[in-house]
Amino acid sequence: MADSEHGGEPVPATAGEDRQGGPEIGSELTRIAAMVERLRSELRAAHAGADARAVIEMAKGILVERFRCAPADAARQLDQLSERAGLTRLEFAADLVNQVAGDEISTVVGEFTPGTAPERSEAAIRLRTTESGALAAANTRRVAESMLAQAVSPLGATAIAIWGAGGDGSLTLRGFAGIGESEARRWRYVPPGVDTPAGRALRRRDALWIDDLDETGLPSIASGGGGRVVLPVGIGGRLIGILEVCWPHPVRDYPPRMRRQLEALAELCSYTLDSDPAAERGPGAEGPAEATRLADDLLDPALVLVPAYDAERALVDFRIHHLNACFLDPAGRPRELIQGASLTEAYPISVGRERLFERIERVYATGTSYRADPVTLTELSGRMPRSVSAGLSIGRHGDAVLVVWRIRDVAERSAALLRHAQRLGRVGAFEENATSGEIIWSEHLFAMYGLEPTADPIPFGQLPLYVAPSDSQAAQRFLRAVLRYRRADSAAFRIVRPDGGIRHVRIVAEPVLDPTGNLLAVRGVYQDASTQHWTEIALSATRDRLTRTEEQAAEQSQLARRLQLAIMPETQPATEIFGLRTAVRYRPTEQDHLVGGDWYDVVVLASKQILVSVGDIVGHGIAAATGMVVLRNALRGLAATGVGPGHMLNWLNQVAHQPDDTIFATVVCGLYDPETRVLRWARAGHLPPVLVRAGAASTLPAVDGMILGAVAETQYEEGEMRLEADDVLLLYTDGLIERRGRALDDCVQRLLTESARFDGCLGDRLDHLLGNSDADSDDDMCVVGLEVCGSAPSSGIAQ
Repeated sequence: MADSEHGGEPVPATAGEDRQGGPEIGSELTRIAAMVERLRSELRAAHAGADARAVIEMAKGILVERFRCAPADAARQLDQLSERAGLTRLEFAADLVNQVAGDEISTVVGEFTPGTAPERSEAAIRLRTTESGALAAANTRRVAESMLAQAVSPLGATAIAIWGAGGDGSLTLRGFAGIGESEARRWRYVPPGVDTPAGRALRRRDALWIDDLDETGLPSIASGGGGRVVLPVGIGGRLIGILEVCWPHPVRDYPPRMRRQLEALAELCSYTLDSDPAAERGPGAEGPAEATRLADDLLDPALVLVPAYDAERALVDFRIHHLNACFLDPAGRPRELIQGASLTEAYPISVGRERLFERIERVYATGTSYRADPVTLTELSGRMPRSVSAGLSIGRHGDAVLVVWRIRDVAERSAALLRHAQRLGRVGAFEENATSGEIIWSEHLFAMYGLEPTADPIPFGQLPLYVAPSDSQAAQRFLRAVLRYRRADSAAFRIVRPDGGIRHVRIVAEPVLDPTGNLLAVRGVYQDASTQHWTEIALSATRDRLTRTEEQAAEQSQLARRLQLAIMPETQPATEIFGLRTAVRYRPTEQDHLVGGDWYDVVVLASKQILVSVGDIVGHGIAAATGMVVLRNALRGLAATGVGPGHMLNWLNQVAHQPDDTIFATVVCGLYDPETRVLRWARAGHLPPVLVRAGAASTLPAVDGMILGAVAETQYEEGEMRLEADDVLLLYTDGLIERRGRALDDCVQRLLTESARFDGCLGDRLDHLLGNSDADSDDDMCVVGLEVCGSAPSSGIAQ
């Protein structure tokens, strides 16, 4: 008998009701669902009412400004004027705002014929309340809900989606209404190039008026056929999004009035998307800065353009914001005349159908990159003596456009490659006329000598005056070989620059002779080898240090290996102790530099109990080997105190956690009582042991325990289990099972499968596990096996 919690009266059971209260739960869920739907309806009504009040408040503000009256007087004036006009306050307020605003919505409403005043008033209310909701909304989704409820539902539409356009032509769903949450999640992001109605409108930069979506075959959000209107949303010459409105049935004709109202809604979306704080601006959101960095990293001519607007924020031109170091004007004009100029001023012939300006404007508007190979650069300037074939690339980066061309003309391209080769190889060329004394230097040679590009070149015969004193004789010998003996030669020496800096250079020169052997000119090449010189010195020193480090590492690895094998032999024969057969298999890693700290121990205590443990030190090398010795010996000493495994690990953690030399390790240890066949065990972050019983393998129940050395104080939980005759217990390290790219739980499951399928003696079982291991972690492998003999526990040790 149960009493009610509300008043203590017995609650009678209804017919068909079980003790689980099934019907009551169903009715309660129905009631909750109805309440949620009612609250949603109330919230939508509250939003609609707030938007309507916002329109009335805008009308009051207009009256305050026009009549210079107080807000209370403006409210009375609004009531009086609406009453005289025979309109409601909202209808009159919307009409008043339309007359004063002179914006797109006013234009749309004004296009209705005089004979459709009710329709005009209804459209004004819908659009103005939608505008209020958009301005007051906290996010784009709220805007979509307001548009659906107040503007497009009266037109028969049932769903709306607002897309944000990315800088690469992708689309991201910013707001939606009339669409399920799960479907919205599936359409959260549309990659560039996917052909959807919204993507097609973005690429075409034009509205789509689709009678029936099924007839187009295009995938889209809110699929299922029906009419679909997709309108681009732009601001300042750049498309920032798409408005998509959905009807549940085909629409064979969109009246002009409906078209104009939907276009007005698209303009409202531009404000919403541009001011949405959650909108992702995508790559290059910081403006021309990123495009400038990209241009400077290129080896081809590139220029960065930023948009230029008129007073009404309409795109009219592009301004040349930056030229990279490789830029060469196709008409041969200096950079100063191009930098900062408008695109149409610098290259007037670029304007026209399918010319450069139109391509740039399309890329800026849609974010879709343009690439063509080849094109002719006669499009850039009418002053070029001939056409030049080039590969052209145009891409938008935030609010900037990056234009890059790669010249395909053989002569032009070869000259460009030569300039790049000289720059990358730090090479400078020269030629000196022996008769006239005219000297020609490449720009890189001026930089090598530390001179300004406008300075006079240094005559070849004065070379010894600019080298280090100790290299003067080498420079003299080099000059005699070229100028006196008329043969090509090379030399290496140090140039002293005016600022005192030293450059290590190598020079190759040859004389140019006439048929009679007279000297006409000298030409040659300098190469700045300073970086190479200092790099060779640094590499030599580093090589010596590395050799010493490798020798020390090899010595430590060999020491760790000897220490490891001295304490833990790789294989021990099976041994029977008080009715418990034990066997060990240990396979260290073959790589000396990865010598680990895996360890095991099986020892009979004075209490006749058997201590078995397996551990793994974090790390490799001599530190791991010495840490293994410390913990293994410490655990033996702690076991002699007679405490349980959990208490032993608690003390062992204090040994590991030392401020100046902390040892991190995982350990599993157990105490086996031969009299009762009870195993008590604990672990510190280690994999749990595996029990094989009656042909089935499973892990022992997990007990809590943190890795050794992580914290100073912690507690370790103990587990207890009575073993049965012929039970096999396996303790192992992760090197036996771990495989890259496979979850650890899957690795353990494979070990259980291999352990269950084997039927043989204990030693053969351990050999089978090591032989069939597919681990690839390059770590030590260690496994200890315990088998309870079928007979009664013995009192001695048998081999």
